[in-house]
Amino acid sequence: MTDESGEKPCWMIAVWPGMGQVATGAGYYLMAKLGMQEFTEFSSEKLFDLDYVEVKDGLITSQRRPRSRIFRWGNPEGDRDLLVFVGEAQPTLGKYEFCQKLVEFATEHDVERIFTFAAMATEMHPQSRCRVFGAATEGESLREFQQLEIEALKDGQIGGLNGILLGVAAEAGLRGTCLLGEIPHVFSQIPFPKASLEVLEVFSTMAGIQIDLTELREHSETVENQLGRVWAQIEQALRQQQAEQEEEYSPEPERINGLNPEDQQHIEDLFQQAETDRSKSYELKRELDRLEVFKEYEDRFLNLFKKDD
Repeated sequence: MTDESGEKPCWMIAVWPGMGQVATGAGYYLMAKLGMQEFTEFSSEKLFDLDYVEVKDGLITSQRRPRSRIFRWGNPEGDRDLLVFVGEAQPTLGKYEFCQKLVEFATEHDVERIFTFAAMATEMHPQSRCRVFGAATEGESLREFQQLEIEALKDGQIGGLNGILLGVAAEAGLRGTCLLGEIPHVFSQIPFPKASLEVLEVFSTMAGIQIDLTELREHSETVENQLGRVWAQIEQALRQQQAEQEEEYSPEPERINGLNPEDQQHIEDLFQQAETDRSKSYELKRELDRLEVFKEYEDRFLNLFKKDD
């Protein structure tokens, strides 16, 4: 049913950067494959402080506070739309106040249910089955977990806004659900797309929508194999009794200080393709992550999802 403003009821997914890029990886993929468009910018600058300033060639550059934006997908085949909230960072101050404002926004725009995506670091092998854990604000969702073979969190805490937002949602009478994708704790600082894939598979079933997960599945298999080889190297090193060197194996993606002309042209070509075919934006996101320059291109990337004039 559509309200007087012409908007249908919707579900909201809120994502922030975190371990394994599980949340943002799932959120950006969902945006790309559904062809979402920017809906509005969520104003909350007063709740953010700055911890540092950037210096380039000796000059201190002007700083802006982290942005929070909301994107919308109009479901052509159902009576429920989707909103994706993307926060560049979690506020350093007033987390509860931030969540109150976001829940107020959700209520004003007929949001019926709020989801957060997060990571659960365990002792899992990177090539093992990746589980999805869940926590909810009411019993109906717990029964839904049982049907979907999601492991409900028995006890513990959900840190940051991933949990606080759902607590505030419960206070406002909104259903809230957190889906946590399992990642290897050894590689918690490395993107782990298999967890994003599993979270999206569960969410798409809950939402009753079709999402082409082929590209994400292929990407997750590639990363899984790479990390599997690294894991084997770690095990071999331990067997060879080299622990006395106390070397920590915390593999990081290859760092590139700047893009060479060939990479620059490749990125520009992908931007041009994504401007005409938004489904190409996930391939662009992967390349920006691989080159470790997504931060520099983030605004331009998200502008791909702005509404057409």
